[in-house]
Amino acid sequence: MRPMNQTANLFQTYLREHQSLFERLAPLAGQIEQAGELMSAALALGRKVLLCGNGGSAADSQHIAAELTGRFVHDRRPLAALALTTDTSALTSIANDYSFDEVFARQVAGLGAAGDCLLGISTSGNSRNVIKAVEVARAAGMRVIGLLGRNGGALRALCDVAIIVPSDTTARIQEAHGFIGHTLCGLVESALGLARAP
Repeated sequence: MRPMNQTANLFQTYLREHQSLFERLAPLAGQIEQAGELMSAALALGRKVLLCGNGGSAADSQHIAAELTGRFVHDRRPLAALALTTDTSALTSIANDYSFDEVFARQVAGLGAAGDCLLGISTSGNSRNVIKAVEVARAAGMRVIGLLGRNGGALRALCDVAIIVPSDTTARIQEAHGFIGHTLCGLVESALGLARAP
């Protein structure tokens, strides 16, 4: 078992890293606002938001989709959001019959349409299956948001709006992605007139 002082030191290290990163998120406000506008515009027109990512980013996709279809803070109508990470039959059949690079792209091709919005999440910005999904979405006339980290990777140039968390540490990027995802939900509710006044 880890000695208590080592546990405390690790906690303090992670806490300092977290606080330092969150203090550097303010310059992302413009991109986050733009992303919220793209999502809100799609939903206002009766379109939908599709989300995808791998590992922790898959969990973030599902989390954001759940906040939109369920509720974020206050009770309101459900919003059309779908995480492309949840259908195990689709994921495994596409990976088996084509390749893992195609698991989101084929779902975007089958479920997405012009006017929809795709939110692709990748801490590196270089997830091949997210890149493929973004390419298919753009070709279909969808708007694309990237929730990224590090230097934005290859996805940076492919997105209408790229939100790049300024960190090289995956865990810290994911913590920021969770906060940004909640902010996007709040912006959508506000833009659609679904949020109560504070």
